[in-house]
Amino acid sequence: MGTIPQLHPINPSPLQNPLITKKPRSHSTAFSILRVAETQLSTSLPPFHCLNGYHEPNSLKSVKIMHAQIAKMAKDKNSDAKMQSLITSYLIFGDFRSSAMVFFLGFAQNYLHWNSFVKEFTSFGGDPFEILEVFCQLHNKRVSFGSRVLTIVLKLCANVRVVWLGTEVHASLIKRGFDMDVYSKCALMNFYGCCWGIEYANQVFDEVPDQEGLLWNEAVLVNLRNEKWLEALQLFKEMQFSFVKANSVTLAKVAQACGKVEALDLGKQIHGFIIRSALESNVWVCNSLIGMYSRNNSLELASAVFDSMEKRNLSSWNSIISSYTALGHLHDAQKLFSDMESCNMDPDIITWNSLMSGHFHCGLYREVLILLQRMQAAGLKPSSSSITSGLQAISELSYLSLGKELHCYVVRNGFSNDLYVGTSLLDMYVKNDSLTYAQAVFDSMMNRNIFAWNSLISGYSFAGQFEDAIQMLNRMERAGIKPDLVTYNGLVFGYSTWGRNKEALSMIHHMKVSGLTPNVVTWTSLISGCTQKGNFMDALDFSIQMQEDGIKPNSATISTLLRACASLSLLQKGKEIHCMAIRNGFMEEVYVNTALIDMYAKCGSLVSAYEVFGKIQDKTLASWNCMIMGFSIYGQGKEAISLFNEMQEAGIRPDAITFTALLSGCKHSGLVNEGWKYFDSMKVDHNIIPTIEHYSCMVDLLGKCGFLDEAWDFIERMPIMPDANVWGALLGSCRIHGNLKLAEIAAKNLFKLEPHNPANYLLMMNLYAASGRWEDVDNIRDLMGVKMATLGQWSWIQINAKIHLFYSKGKAHPDEGEIYFELYQLISEMKSSGYIPDLKCVIQDIDYDEKEKLLLAHTEKLAITYGLLKTRSSSPIRVIQNKRVCSDCHTVAKYISMLRRREIFLKDGVRFHHFREGKCSCNDLW
Repeated sequence: MGTIPQLHPINPSPLQNPLITKKPRSHSTAFSILRVAETQLSTSLPPFHCLNGYHEPNSLKSVKIMHAQIAKMAKDKNSDAKMQSLITSYLIFGDFRSSAMVFFLGFAQNYLHWNSFVKEFTSFGGDPFEILEVFCQLHNKRVSFGSRVLTIVLKLCANVRVVWLGTEVHASLIKRGFDMDVYSKCALMNFYGCCWGIEYANQVFDEVPDQEGLLWNEAVLVNLRNEKWLEALQLFKEMQFSFVKANSVTLAKVAQACGKVEALDLGKQIHGFIIRSALESNVWVCNSLIGMYSRNNSLELASAVFDSMEKRNLSSWNSIISSYTALGHLHDAQKLFSDMESCNMDPDIITWNSLMSGHFHCGLYREVLILLQRMQAAGLKPSSSSITSGLQAISELSYLSLGKELHCYVVRNGFSNDLYVGTSLLDMYVKNDSLTYAQAVFDSMMNRNIFAWNSLISGYSFAGQFEDAIQMLNRMERAGIKPDLVTYNGLVFGYSTWGRNKEALSMIHHMKVSGLTPNVVTWTSLISGCTQKGNFMDALDFSIQMQEDGIKPNSATISTLLRACASLSLLQKGKEIHCMAIRNGFMEEVYVNTALIDMYAKCGSLVSAYEVFGKIQDKTLASWNCMIMGFSIYGQGKEAISLFNEMQEAGIRPDAITFTALLSGCKHSGLVNEGWKYFDSMKVDHNIIPTIEHYSCMVDLLGKCGFLDEAWDFIERMPIMPDANVWGALLGSCRIHGNLKLAEIAAKNLFKLEPHNPANYLLMMNLYAASGRWEDVDNIRDLMGVKMATLGQWSWIQINAKIHLFYSKGKAHPDEGEIYFELYQLISEMKSSGYIPDLKCVIQDIDYDEKEKLLLAHTEKLAITYGLLKTRSSSPIRVIQNKRVCSDCHTVAKYISMLRRREIFLKDGVRFHHFREGKCSCNDLW
């Protein structure tokens, strides 16, 4: 045999993990197997018995004695068992080098022992680097190893990324003529794939002239381990064309790859190949098929594979349960969980984590916390994934006190240094507006990734603490971490949310200077911030600027723009954005559809809203709530109730927003009995605690229907303090029914709660004026003082994509003369049909004719009249007003709808009024 090449010691290199020099253990030894073999047995040694008769060694010295006995004796049928016992004994007493030497000289030729040895070695605290050091030491002592040993060493080099030693082993294989051995080639492909790159691994494969089945399987697996999914699948196809049989491991991994790239058809073909190969009973292969089908949203096929399995292990149950939870089928997942327990299969941490993750992604945050408690009650300790899910749920629920409790658990159980847990803790405090605690968590983190920096910077930005945000940004850069798009996007959103659009645009410019390209998320953050601040026109303007920069909107951009249109009631613009959503293929997005429902409902096109709703395949709770609210604001309470019943039949559980929408429908339609029914059922049937919004709806419902005493009694019995909405609802009802006594009580509370809201003062002035109490009108006007100057009323109508504004004060419309001419004619026709001006709507003590002139100047009348003049006779008139419509304008709109045979949609500050053939959808309850 040729000269054995000298191997270098395992030195760290830039391409591998540095090997930390260790001090020898106090019980380590220079004991050499080579010397043991030459050691003569001492007469004082105890007699050697068979393995089963050994006394357990009680010290490292006794292990060495046992080793000497084994080395001296001839090899027998129990030799393997004795050597295994010897290796374990050395590991127990911490002599890792000796255990590795025993393995290399006694077992290394046998592949079956290799994995179990490494596993046992590391379980006792041994460092795999020590195995390689022993190999180098033995090799340099000219111990000759065959190709099998070198192959095993090469695998270990790949596992621990010892780059240069693996390369030297490759050279040794070539020098000794072992490089064409199929096992060596497989090990080389694995080594180069792990340490040098997949290109080098594929090069090793391509250089083999006669590619055997084992090599093909390894080539596919190496590409899969490097996440080269498509390349691996292509290799698998070529493998079939070469008539090479894939083993069960390769088939299982290839099936998983089909799930990664969503290649359902190819996955089905591989399933067929598995059946032809008689591997359909292989549990591991079936588990991979379940995962593949679920990743391709084919839950029925995944379930069919699971049902066909004769034997199932824990991974099988976890695979199918995680498939159901990932696709939102939580009821089925819970049933499988129960079936699993009934089959005496105990759920493990993966099972519970799958359930928690699924419930979180479906928005069932309370259920996540309940599952976390149940898991602990079952005797399982939460993992970092469990804690992360719990913290994320707490973030969404704003349960700060519970978050602090979980933080204590994290500290007590040693999860503080877990990067994901730490980042989730930080995010939880940020979302609960506890930036002091968030900063403390950040400062205590030993390892910080860019997500932690971004979370804290965005937290300061959202809170409007921009100096702190910029300080953190500078600190981040000093720490050598370069800000990314997420960092800047958080700042852009923060600035725009606080109305500081110039700074937001400046931050976008700074991104460009830093070499980053603002993307669709950047612009959507800017648009979304403007929408949240109420700068709706700015949001629409920025969307145009975004497209001029060549950035196409995504579904989030579309949803945000639709909300801006809904807030401004810009129906035509909303339709344009609807067309944009269709062109860009966003109509499958349920969030876009929900935003469309909201936009159409708030822009006076309930029919269009219902058409969009009907086309949604998988309706979410938000889409149901949006449509119920749409019916409600149009005064179609019975339709809202019918839709609520349909929602329950579909298995969708209502939330607090659902009941707000439902009670709003009842109040706008005067459905008192139904209102009481649903208010009482909230807590009894659905375990939902009524909020101030629900109490406000009930006060409004009772008051508008004339039950003012009941409304007052209801307020007195409320378990929470009434707010301005509650008192405002009572005051509005008093205006309708002329109850001054309760109105004064409501007004007194409103003036304290909202001293700068002129609408409250105006309502009381209307009440006093209707009763002829002009002195009290003057007193309220004096009480308002300068607030009266802020009481501007306006209405607008959109004609041919242009908005026409009508103000109660200030600039007149350029077509004012034409408008008043048409309006005078209309009033004359209305009077012939029985119209009598409601002079109670004028809060000034002037004569009859002057009051009638003032009524004519109301902005909603001018806008409706202009719509009659400038739109086709077949199209409806849509007018938006910022204040509550007065009773006289309401009556005029009914007459116009009858005389001109036109539909009129009037959206005031409270609700929609749909006038048709002399009637209004509100039934005069507004």
